[in-house]
Amino acid sequence: MAISMYKASAPIFVQFLNGLSGVLDKAAAAKNVDQAALLNKQLAPDMFPLVRQVRAATDHALTACARLAGVEPPSLGSDETTIPQLKERINKAITFIKGLKPAQIDGTEDKEIVLKFGANERKFTGQGLLLNFCLPNFYFHTTTAYDIVRSAGVEIGKRDFMSAPVQM
Repeated sequence: MAISMYKASAPIFVQFLNGLSGVLDKAAAAKNVDQAALLNKQLAPDMFPLVRQVRAATDHALTACARLAGVEPPSLGSDETTIPQLKERINKAITFIKGLKPAQIDGTEDKEIVLKFGANERKFTGQGLLLNFCLPNFYFHTTTAYDIVRSAGVEIGKRDFMSAPVQM
């Protein structure tokens, strides 16, 4: 039995974006954390800081759902400098994803999708875009954001990362 492209994308992105938002809530409430320093914290010198990890996670979720649905993803900018601004970015991504209907995404496994990276372009099938590009990148950036917050001393755990499953 085949899995629905919608069910393999939209609810998963929403679940983990909710988790990321909750992790940021705990970071904002932590008394021992300098929030400005946290937003710029990196796990390694060649890795993005927390603020860029959150942006990348939302961008991959939006790219997957929008391209599969055949619509343009909303532009969320890239000027967040506070935890509330990052949470608003996540909320906008969730709202957009929840606004898509299963019929817009289901059946897109073999749809050709072309992403442009500067002067270069890369061709995917819908399934390839979701399973081999967007989901792995999304999980990487959400995990790295979680790890940055955890390494700053914020008391979070696996349940915070996972969040509750979403029925859509």
